[in-house]
Amino acid sequence: MALSLTEEQIDLASAVVDFTRRSVDTMSTRDEHAKLATGALPSFWTEMLDTGLHALHIPEDLGGQGGTLVETAIVIEEFGHRYVSGPYLPTVLASAAVTLAEPNGYNQSILADFAEGSTGTLVLASEQLKVVQIAEGWAVAGQIQVIGALAAKYLVLGFTAAGATRYAVIEAAAAGVSLVPAEGTDLGRDAATLILDKVVIPADAVLGNVTESQIAALHAGFTGSEAAGIMRWASEESTGYAKIREQFSVPIGSFQAIKHKCANLAIAAEMATSAAWSAVVSVGQDEAQQHLAAAGALEAAIAPSIEAVTEAITILGGIGFTWEHDAHLYWRRAISLNALNAPLSGELAAAGEAALRTERKIEVELDEQDPEFRTRIAALLDTAASLRNEHEAGRWYSRGSRRSFLAENGLAAPHWPAPYGLGASPAEQVIISQEYARRDLLQPSSVIGEWAMPTILAFGSEKIKEQFALPTLKGELIWCQLFSEPGAGSDLAGLSTRAVKVDGGWKLTGQKVWTSGAHEAHWGICLARTDAEVAKHKGLSYFLVDMSAPGLDVRPLRQSNGEAEFNEVFLDEVFVADEYLLGEPGQGWRITATTLQNERTQISSGVSVGTEDGLRELITGENFVGTREHALEVLGRAAAISTAIGAMNLRETLRQVNGLQPGSGSSLAKVAHGRLARQTAGDLLKLAGPAALFAHAPAAAVNSQLSVPAALIGGGTIEIQLNVIAERILGLPRS
Repeated sequence: MALSLTEEQIDLASAVVDFTRRSVDTMSTRDEHAKLATGALPSFWTEMLDTGLHALHIPEDLGGQGGTLVETAIVIEEFGHRYVSGPYLPTVLASAAVTLAEPNGYNQSILADFAEGSTGTLVLASEQLKVVQIAEGWAVAGQIQVIGALAAKYLVLGFTAAGATRYAVIEAAAAGVSLVPAEGTDLGRDAATLILDKVVIPADAVLGNVTESQIAALHAGFTGSEAAGIMRWASEESTGYAKIREQFSVPIGSFQAIKHKCANLAIAAEMATSAAWSAVVSVGQDEAQQHLAAAGALEAAIAPSIEAVTEAITILGGIGFTWEHDAHLYWRRAISLNALNAPLSGELAAAGEAALRTERKIEVELDEQDPEFRTRIAALLDTAASLRNEHEAGRWYSRGSRRSFLAENGLAAPHWPAPYGLGASPAEQVIISQEYARRDLLQPSSVIGEWAMPTILAFGSEKIKEQFALPTLKGELIWCQLFSEPGAGSDLAGLSTRAVKVDGGWKLTGQKVWTSGAHEAHWGICLARTDAEVAKHKGLSYFLVDMSAPGLDVRPLRQSNGEAEFNEVFLDEVFVADEYLLGEPGQGWRITATTLQNERTQISSGVSVGTEDGLRELITGENFVGTREHALEVLGRAAAISTAIGAMNLRETLRQVNGLQPGSGSSLAKVAHGRLARQTAGDLLKLAGPAALFAHAPAAAVNSQLSVPAALIGGGTIEIQLNVIAERILGLPRS
């Protein structure tokens, strides 16, 4: 999915697509490769300048469009998707860096020149450059590999002196600057070795107030946006091919192995887009946020872009491995982007250091139509903050004065309709979440009740709604889900628990398994077969079951980690009154779809998904083996992927806030989150070292590993989820 999130951004992306379809194609680009390698501009360049796409982020009073860095990132992502060649990316990296500086006469004239169409490139600070302070400013010497310099009029050059990294703008034709051209990996851009021989950097050329972490976030965000475009191409190209290429008289996309490859590419592409967007947004935030976001773009967008194209080629087969196919052009560009950002270890360690102190956060900016709404919510939450729960057990199982107050005022589940919620729109839910966060209050959750109650509100009688809604919100009623069976896990339609009609109700007989919290639950939502003569998904009905009813036996299942949060539940002619049948007999499958659709992404400004908490605890307690730098890199990598997943979820929220249809991000995030949990648990064990000999190792390292199956299997295995993504989202044929 493209980077755009608002109607205006979608319109911009559409305009970029129209431009590229009209003026750019890979055949003509191939014809220009030799010319581009010398620094010549592509044939479409003048037309592109006429559109103003190069100056979206430059202030209007300097000749630009007065837009944002995100808008420029949208263009970069679309250009990456269409393999647009030439110095666009190097140029906007350079001009965007200048926009971050405290204005002075010199840099404002440079920006005006960029708006007129001048080109440039951004050269990150490197240990390869030696700097000496002189009367005029600084003298820089050394050599470094760059892209876009042959085409550039300006160089935005990073250099480190006296422990501080600065960025300055110099002309590529300045004294002491020379370039040695070389055959570039990316055939669509020039590459050269930049040689600096005591090049003088005057003080007014330095970009004032521009920090190293800002430039790192900008660089990661913009190059990550291009990588995201490449990965979107890889996903779309391979998925489209899998739909039409046949083997054994069927499309190869019907084979599960190909399905999973395509689904994984879709997940990787969406992660890349979200991570790049997060990095661009972070340029205006503080240093810790910039480190976290930059690492996210490096780890979730840039680094995996090479593998994404490689994987696409394995689906395309021999045709993708030819010079004539465009795959190698995208492949080469991905390699080039990775070279621009090497090495990754320093930024990952910086992200790890930041992750010890904070999490990735993006404040959602709202165009509030009803300012009084926030005032009213703030007053209610102030009152709630003054109350205390008599039974305090965290977000899920607390009960008492505070939770009751929140429930009675619609703030326990504000998205529910009145009188139990506020019928809050996505934007209003964001406001409520922000006000909770400002008071450090936990918004309560009824766990399975969050799935059960919307279904009851949709299909239950008024009497049933009144019986369950408010007690559930207050935490007085706990729910469980009686769906899975020993012979019907992911295949819910194959369940065998039966319900037989009797006077006044039904008698249920069967076995349920892997039922979370059944030993604590007061009520359960249960699927049972009421008609064995029709198609199996048509013979199911949806019941509300009293977990204390006669004939119901809950047996905890002790897991490998020693805990017993799952259960098997035996039903032996358990009586369920007619009023607790939701809908009509045989409607269970349709009603269940409503239940499963109510597994919501939490609307919040928080972006991290929290999988790295154990690593943070281990490092903070200094209970790790090896060097601190290595430990921080491990934490930084986990935090990077965590922020990318969280950004996917937040982008889904923003789509809803902006009135757009939800995308597929939340479905893709489930798989990514499960994999991250597995990876992080393994990393935690490695860092714990010999301490893992003991069951109660620091940061619950052993217990975390033994708990991994819950993330990989619960709610449907990753493999089943990949099938769902492939068939329902990507449109690949069923096996």
